[in-house]
Amino acid sequence: MVMYEKTAEHFGKKFKDLPEGHLLVNLGPSHPATHGILQNVIQIDGERVVDTESVIGYVHRCFEKLGERYDYNQFLVCTDRMNYVSTPLNNIGWILTVEKMMQIQVPERVTYVRMIISELSRIMDHIICNGIMGVDLGAFSGLLHLFHHRENIYQILEKLTGARLTTTFCRVGGMERDIYPEFQSEIKTVIKGLKPALDEFQDLLIRNKIFNERTAGIGGLSADRAIAYGFSGPNLRAAGVPWDVRKDDPYMFYDKVDFDIPVGEDGSALDRTLVRMEEMRQSMRIIEQLIDGIPEGPYHADVPHTFLPPKDRVYHNMEELIYHFKIIMHGVKVPPGEYYMSTEAANGELGFYVVSEGEKSPWRVHVRRPCFWYYQAFPELVKGGLLADTIATMSSLNVIAGELDC
Repeated sequence: MVMYEKTAEHFGKKFKDLPEGHLLVNLGPSHPATHGILQNVIQIDGERVVDTESVIGYVHRCFEKLGERYDYNQFLVCTDRMNYVSTPLNNIGWILTVEKMMQIQVPERVTYVRMIISELSRIMDHIICNGIMGVDLGAFSGLLHLFHHRENIYQILEKLTGARLTTTFCRVGGMERDIYPEFQSEIKTVIKGLKPALDEFQDLLIRNKIFNERTAGIGGLSADRAIAYGFSGPNLRAAGVPWDVRKDDPYMFYDKVDFDIPVGEDGSALDRTLVRMEEMRQSMRIIEQLIDGIPEGPYHADVPHTFLPPKDRVYHNMEELIYHFKIIMHGVKVPPGEYYMSTEAANGELGFYVVSEGEKSPWRVHVRRPCFWYYQAFPELVKGGLLADTIATMSSLNVIAGELDC
């Protein structure tokens, strides 16, 4: 009763004077059925959802304000912590934005590796989303079945970047380090094992009668409503809209590789799951087109005013020492202006809007994070449905709290 009164007071008139028999259910902010720290106050009549109120801000870390204080390379560590399930995609989105601002052309070798890592990260993200969705609906085996393959990708990232989760992949003008000798062969091994595992996962979970009945037609959204809400990524494509930044506004070499854009029909939880399944297969298709063609050459552009020189040269060459000093002390200077760059992250369009006044830190940074747009549609998606279906709907949206609360 105390919780009801406090909740009703917090939300003003919305939940006051509930009809007899209606209850408020507090789903979060740290509920075992929610991904991360987010809250939904749900008014129910029996098991039927009458109204909801979604609350965000529990993990807000002021990344946009930090972006106005950090220099362009330092902000890279913040992007790691936005969508922590596929961090390299965030890193690459930010770095491509800065390189666009500075008109830096990186070597082809860098672009190949960035694309391969991007698609591996997309697979990692989709494995978690679809696997955890099964867990949320009472089926744990599917996640365990794929987690081994996700771990294999993590090991590649760890060898490449020195970190598993917060990879801080890339630098302005290239990559922090070159690929290691077994990079290509290990990725081929991962792909070889993942292909049959995805088929088995589909048989195990998605063709399961219970899973199908819990997700088909649940939390659906029409194409028009999805566009109106600002949906992008798999959740938009599940509603039947074949829009993908990689195809519609190509960056890196996405216009030179063949891949298909899977779409759904009714935007339901099942369609979102199926779209992600097919996207993993398309990501492997992209990787297979690139993996044997990684060109030889440097792993960064010839931009000494933005890229830290190797330490051994710093110790023995005055010019390199000066570059090192200036980058550390004065940062990377970007021409004044307003810039926007978006990429296709695992959850959808990830965009960075940056205003520069020519200083070492941006004057303004705004992040177009895909989860924010999904979550505002949550009340419409669950209203009129069953309380149990709210879990399937939220899970299929793949709401990542760190990305939601930038």
